[in-house]
Amino acid sequence: MNAVQSQGTALVTGASSGIGAIYAERLAARGFDLLLVARDQDRLEAAAGKLRVEHGVQVEVLRADLTQSEDVLKLEQRLRSDSSISLLLNNAGVAADGLLANADMDQMERLIQLNVTTVTRLASAAAASFAKAGRGTIINIASVVALFPERFNAIYSASKAYVLSLTQSLNAELDGTGVRVQAVLPGVTRTEIWERSGIDASQIPAEMVMDAGEMVDAALSGLDQGELVTIPSLPDAADWDAFVAARHVLAPNLSKSKAAPRYK
Repeated sequence: MNAVQSQGTALVTGASSGIGAIYAERLAARGFDLLLVARDQDRLEAAAGKLRVEHGVQVEVLRADLTQSEDVLKLEQRLRSDSSISLLLNNAGVAADGLLANADMDQMERLIQLNVTTVTRLASAAAASFAKAGRGTIINIASVVALFPERFNAIYSASKAYVLSLTQSLNAELDGTGVRVQAVLPGVTRTEIWERSGIDASQIPAEMVMDAGEMVDAALSGLDQGELVTIPSLPDAADWDAFVAARHVLAPNLSKSKAAPRYK
């Protein structure tokens, strides 16, 4: 097919399967060249070949383990030096199951490295590069557990709350630069992440599980509509607006010289 006019290059982490692979296809269809990042070289190459043929875009693959600092540093440097990159999809992540008291803390530290540290370092590099160029988009994949941490694993929920907070703060910092920021908060999505974390997704009611394609299409629609936070399954956006408004009601009383009367 004929190549479409490029929108720049989209850097997609966790691109070999699931949400990342579907984003890669949708972004290619929108005219983005692609830099696909994941650990599985064979799956990356297979996906890249298909995308080149079907969408006529340039696709580069980069094998990287984003729990390893040296691999993250290489990707940071690429973001800072490659002016063709115009979109960062911070998608790579891992889930976890079980109680904090019983957790394998080495495994949890790898989760924090991937879900928190890597996301932060790549977002920082993208923010610097995109702000300098006066354009660009940063999409961070969080989760609805950021809003309901009592219902899921403590460290995973906390890592996704961090991603949401990071996105909100980053959006404020980048105001006026021409850079767009979005946090996507999926519910349970049909991907390999559950199997990898030892969670039996078949035990989750079917009406709570969204296909990954449905989720990505909703997230991109939210991006097109200018949403800072997109919750694909939320029927009424006014519910999120009310949640944000309630937070702002707290703001004037969150830091004062005197303790509240009920504490005296």
